[in-house]
Amino acid sequence: MDLSNLTPAKGSVKERKRIGRGTGSGLGGTATRGLNGAKSRSGYKKKIGFEGGQMPLQRRLPKFGFKNISRVEYKPINLATLQTLAEAGSFTKIGIAELLQVGVIAKNDLVKILGNGTLSAKLQVEANAFSKSAEEAIVAAGGTVVKL
Repeated sequence: MDLSNLTPAKGSVKERKRIGRGTGSGLGGTATRGLNGAKSRSGYKKKIGFEGGQMPLQRRLPKFGFKNISRVEYKPINLATLQTLAEAGSFTKIGIAELLQVGVIAKNDLVKILGNGTLSAKLQVEANAFSKSAEEAIVAAGGTVVKL
């Protein structure tokens, strides 16, 4: 016996149906697609959400809410986070570059400092926006606030 003599077992390999190859094949004519309708025609593509002519779900449900296209999304950072960074990394200045280096924010994030927690370290803080309480707490601790 030799590898060139090997063949699959009889009946294990079945030829695929070749649809639409003439009437002699037994599968010509409508090519198993049926007689009428969009599905029987070439180029048919079912549209997303199409329900056979019935009013689609996304049109039956009421619309509600409002999406402000001018909304500016900030990454919130609390004073407690700044305090832990100042203690761990011994920072005197915390800006976008330092927050990015530590991994607190992503590359294109806008940063807003919020007043949750306490701050005892004297820091120069640079961010895109500050809450009033955060700004007051940073200044009260002897630090400075720089808006970018």
